[in-house]
Amino acid sequence: MSDPSSLRVADADREQLVDDLREHMLAGRLSSGEFEERLEKAYRASTRGEVDALKADLPMSPATLNRALVKRKADLRRRLLQETGGALGVSIICVSIWAAAGAQSNFWPAWVIAVTLLPLVRNAWRVFGPAPDLESVEAHLRGRHERRLERQHRRSRHRRLPR
Repeated sequence: MSDPSSLRVADADREQLVDDLREHMLAGRLSSGEFEERLEKAYRASTRGEVDALKADLPMSPATLNRALVKRKADLRRRLLQETGGALGVSIICVSIWAAAGAQSNFWPAWVIAVTLLPLVRNAWRVFGPAPDLESVEAHLRGRHERRLERQHRRSRHRRLPR
């Protein structure tokens, strides 16, 4: 992959930079002269490296932090929805089997539903609840992903062994 600093930026990236620079000027971190100079360079910037250089000596603005948090939550929401789809699929199959068998016994799919959906409900509460704990949800999802990759690796290695 190429160097990220050589990637080209879009107009939206330049506008975000201008908003950040404006916030820094209003906070007193930049004089009006420095702001004007950086503003001109911001609109001429064409690569990620040029954009990053204009804000390298400035702390992250609250708007930047907020955008990063919103992006992070959106990514977690997407990942949780993907896992919910898998859990719902398994639950629907079990309920269908129970219904096809006559639906006369105890509702045993409740155990499958509980086992598959409880971790998702817990993670959703951690993301959208009153005290978000994004790190623990990311760690949980990363662990699940790594275990899934390890299982796939073992299966593929097992298939390649001569018999």
